[in-house]
Amino acid sequence: MSSEIRQLQPQVLWNKFADLNAVPRASKKEARVIEFMKDFGMRLGLETIEDAVGNVIIKKPATKGMEHKATVVMQSHLDMVHQKNNDTDFDFDTQGIEMYVDGDWVRAKGTTLGADNGLGVATIMAILESTDIPHPAIEALFTIDEETGMTGAMGLEGGLLQGSILLNLDTEEDDEIGVGCAGGIDVTATRAYTEEDTPEFKIGYTITVRGLQGGHSGMQIHEGLGNANKIMNRLLFDGFENFGLRISEIDGGGLRNAIPRESKAVVAIDVAREDTFVSKMKSQAEVIKTELKVMEPDLDILVTKCDTPKSIMDLGVQEGFTRALYAAFNGVYRMSADIPGLVETSNNIAKVLVKEGEIKVACLTRSSVESAKTDLANTLRATFELTGCEVEFSGDYPGWTPNMDSAILKVMTALYQDLNGEKPHVAACHAGLECGILGQNYPDMDMISFGPNIKGAHSPDERAQISSVQKYWRFVLEILKHIPENS
Repeated sequence: MSSEIRQLQPQVLWNKFADLNAVPRASKKEARVIEFMKDFGMRLGLETIEDAVGNVIIKKPATKGMEHKATVVMQSHLDMVHQKNNDTDFDFDTQGIEMYVDGDWVRAKGTTLGADNGLGVATIMAILESTDIPHPAIEALFTIDEETGMTGAMGLEGGLLQGSILLNLDTEEDDEIGVGCAGGIDVTATRAYTEEDTPEFKIGYTITVRGLQGGHSGMQIHEGLGNANKIMNRLLFDGFENFGLRISEIDGGGLRNAIPRESKAVVAIDVAREDTFVSKMKSQAEVIKTELKVMEPDLDILVTKCDTPKSIMDLGVQEGFTRALYAAFNGVYRMSADIPGLVETSNNIAKVLVKEGEIKVACLTRSSVESAKTDLANTLRATFELTGCEVEFSGDYPGWTPNMDSAILKVMTALYQDLNGEKPHVAACHAGLECGILGQNYPDMDMISFGPNIKGAHSPDERAQISSVQKYWRFVLEILKHIPENS
């Protein structure tokens, strides 16, 4: 209930988060949240700008006595990942997020919460609306479409902002100060195939992979989480090798930046081999569940009879496609040689769609090293081209190179230690942040990323820690007090 959320501390932040979460805001469908943010800025009497691509900029003068401080750009993205459980009845286009308190955590009922990056947006809104929080001149930058291409950051023109320091509020560990991130590129393989009439001696079955945790395809790619598309292809491959299984349809995964949680395939098998097929597939399912039992305790694989599909995929295409998907790399490709524990390069096979004579496989390849990103993307390209697919690269965005001599980094490191009695973890991350892109048009801007604890982002298990939000809010207020003077 949003009334329960509105009573949490700090109330000014949670109230803004509740207001924001009442507005549908899927990536590439941000019209309503853009108007919401513009109305907010104009209602406060602040200079409010919508740029050519839909980013919103709200400018607030410094409070009394802070005029000599450097202007700060506070930045978060307006869009959120829309994901829900299959058994959740929810329309993201018309409904606001339904939140509730679970101990020290705020969750959503069967959907993503939108804490990524809604808590950052709410933080900036609270600062803009405040009358008693000391701060330098602020340029609030609310970007669009961060989750599916970063087109807002890419479209932001140079010269719109005068700030010399940027605080990106899109990190998900409250003891971390982010100083770098990976770049990314979308890899999409497509091909047409001929549909064949299903022979009369075949019957239909549905194979369903569900119950995986899913999660952020950058921040959690190293955790060993199951990928529904790879699991499904393993089952289909084995079914074809052993029982002549033929594919009619596949629908697995969703957004590129979410590790796929579910996949469903409609197949046809020989009626004479039905009992053996069902027995062996269930046995194989148990093998896979045993392999993943530690990380994916709720994995469920169902093999159920259905109406016989009218058509199936051309046999030659099916053989090549399932082999290509088996060979296509998924997960951590290389760890960083420069930063211990950091994933350097990875790929997420995010979406597999086979239907009505068309194949589409959507991947997101990430790396903090541009040449390695290109190398892995070309590896995927070659894999799919060998089976007759056309492969397109799109949405290429750069990484963010760490600057360990950053002035605001030194300020924030000292403040964090004073507030918490321990040093923060200064790190680059494997997620895609907008700092690298924004730095192309604002190369002299000193940038830092931080935020509260958010777990399970990009999945219906997303949750934000209440005590961590309180810790983070205190940190934000101290940072604003201690911004360096204009140089």
